[in-house]
Amino acid sequence: MNSVHNSVDNKKDIARKQAAYAAVEEHLLAKQLILERGLRLFELEHCDEELDWSVDSADEVDSELNLIKGGGGCLLQEKIVDTAAHTLVIVCDESKYSVQFGHKWKGGIPLEVVPMAWSLVKRRVECQFGGSALLRESLGKLGPVVTDNGNFILDWHFDQQHNWEEVDFQLHQMPGVIETGLFIQLASKIYVGNMDGSVNRLVLK
Repeated sequence: MNSVHNSVDNKKDIARKQAAYAAVEEHLLAKQLILERGLRLFELEHCDEELDWSVDSADEVDSELNLIKGGGGCLLQEKIVDTAAHTLVIVCDESKYSVQFGHKWKGGIPLEVVPMAWSLVKRRVECQFGGSALLRESLGKLGPVVTDNGNFILDWHFDQQHNWEEVDFQLHQMPGVIETGLFIQLASKIYVGNMDGSVNRLVLK
């Protein structure tokens, strides 16, 4: 999220000079950020053209430009906006880049699920793919985290590497699964900032 904050700040002056520059909210925190920085705000349902680009961050990026997102709980809305854009650009630091999923990110793969189906989905995921799928609890253990869309989140901690494209497809076939935190080759470009100040650019082939 900090990477996106910095990107928004860098665009602030440009946006004020270019009346055509606008931003689309992905979730409530993003809406607040956009308004605080003085950018024009559009809601996606009021956009009648394809978005030029989306700038986003990720919890983990692998060498094939696949992403894990949803650590903040907004995977459904983020995927809607990111897939609505002609070009998706991911900005992250080197702590988010791994050759394979799970080497650095230990939060699992988020699954947004219908509340009444969470235990059913949990059992099916664990039976079919292994690992453990944990219901995400709110701070202070005051009950499950509820997304902006009124759903629950399961964090699936996988215990082996998979064909992630196939896994994503199979997860979407499970009744009760609304969306997954797997963003399979959706990003066109990924910029990885390093501690020494250099930036690596990864481009989808």
